[in-house]
Amino acid sequence: MKYVLGIDLGTSGTKTVLFDQLGKAVASALVEYPLYQPQNGWAEQDPEDWWHAAEQTIRTVLEKSGVQPADVVSLGISGQMHGLVMLDEAGKVLRRSIIWCDQRTQEECDEITAKVGYDNLIRITANPALCGFTLSKVLWVRKHEPDIYAKCRHILLPKDYVRYMLTGDFATEVSDASGMQMLDVPHRCWSDELLETLDIDKRLLAKVYESCEVTGHISAEAAKLTGLTESTLVVGGAGDNAAAAVGTGVVEDGKAFTTIGTSGVVFAHTDHLSIDPKGRVHTFCCAVPGAWHVMGVTQAAGLSLKWFRDTFCTAEKEAAASMGVDPYDLMNKEAAMSPIGANKLLYAPYLMGERTPHLDADCRGMFFGLSAMHQRRDLLRAVMEGVSYSLKDCLGILEGMGVAPEQMLACGGGGKSPLWRQMLADVFNCPVATTINTEGPALGVAILAGVGAGLYPSVQEACRAMIHLNPAQNPIEENVPKYAKVYDVYTQLYEANKQVFKALKEMA
Repeated sequence: MKYVLGIDLGTSGTKTVLFDQLGKAVASALVEYPLYQPQNGWAEQDPEDWWHAAEQTIRTVLEKSGVQPADVVSLGISGQMHGLVMLDEAGKVLRRSIIWCDQRTQEECDEITAKVGYDNLIRITANPALCGFTLSKVLWVRKHEPDIYAKCRHILLPKDYVRYMLTGDFATEVSDASGMQMLDVPHRCWSDELLETLDIDKRLLAKVYESCEVTGHISAEAAKLTGLTESTLVVGGAGDNAAAAVGTGVVEDGKAFTTIGTSGVVFAHTDHLSIDPKGRVHTFCCAVPGAWHVMGVTQAAGLSLKWFRDTFCTAEKEAAASMGVDPYDLMNKEAAMSPIGANKLLYAPYLMGERTPHLDADCRGMFFGLSAMHQRRDLLRAVMEGVSYSLKDCLGILEGMGVAPEQMLACGGGGKSPLWRQMLADVFNCPVATTINTEGPALGVAILAGVGAGLYPSVQEACRAMIHLNPAQNPIEENVPKYAKVYDVYTQLYEANKQVFKALKEMA
């Protein structure tokens, strides 16, 4: 039996899973690390934390599984997208990474749009200039930290830094590179036109591969640290959402998934390039060679519930610890005691600004309709419903572009919740299923690794062999109009408060 490794580099931690070639998870390990927020709206992480987490989890899964390292033929890495990693000539990290949810770069986004032109940006990168993307972060460092920029010789994404530490190779792949806003998305290569316009040296950027292509193999030094062998191949891998698509089998037209991780995503596969001229959703190259995906993003999906847990649910955390269960299980039971609409309480999940559909770095989260009658269970349910409504915003735009999914899968931490899945089925008014293997992005990049190692001839065939579904949760007929009524009020919250968000930003 041959084995493949999937490394999922997330915002809260890195999880590594060892799979056999039939897609069965053999062993897994997780290491968490901190998020730094030195100012309101800023978000940074230390790339060394990512590397140490990957090194430790690889070593742990090999030890737990008892699998011979020589039988691990290939690995893939899934990564949180858009983060800026800057290395000097010796390959050393120059500063903490500015990650995907950082919102400091609105001025740089305005500069990009002015110099490149909005229509040209859409034509080349398929997306407008956004604070979350890597390009605006590069310009921010060049403007505010010129000494660091002058020393920079390599610009990498988070997962590609871990690749570099594993192999010594500077490489990336099309799905993650699409989110840097320097890739010509229709042609799947760096855009010389854009880079020249913004005076960015193309030599700073890594070589671009397709997601299932082999980019290198484990170095001698990394083999000693991780327990892998130098013969283990490393494939391109994928950005977290593209990896989740492969891990749920969303690799053909008509298929889509919703993920509720730190951020939330509605993601649909398309064999034909489709771009929203208003830039409300993102079109990227997907992990299937020659295809794309369209996705809407909610900045603070699972993050909203985690924030609520950490801020208000000390009792649930203590009770869960004493019972040996997950705090979220207790929170789900509590939320289920509140009715649809949370007793006329709504939540807008704009803790980190928003991408879809508002493209507004200044909007902020809110509870709307609070009264003395409300209990914590109502706030919990309102958070879960608010995230679901935000994801419905995303789905509506995709359907308007002609990318209408026939099948919806749920993944991510929130996708494990039966309550949240039923909520999505009722809000979307469509069946929502899960995969039997819930490893999502880790399985996705392991599948890509299997294709790169020649275990399967294509991504689609590998998915058919390695992915199996649980029965879907169908919409509950009487719930659908109840949620629709609340959603109608929810859609009015942003416009009613748009100018107030701007005034809040200007407050001293």
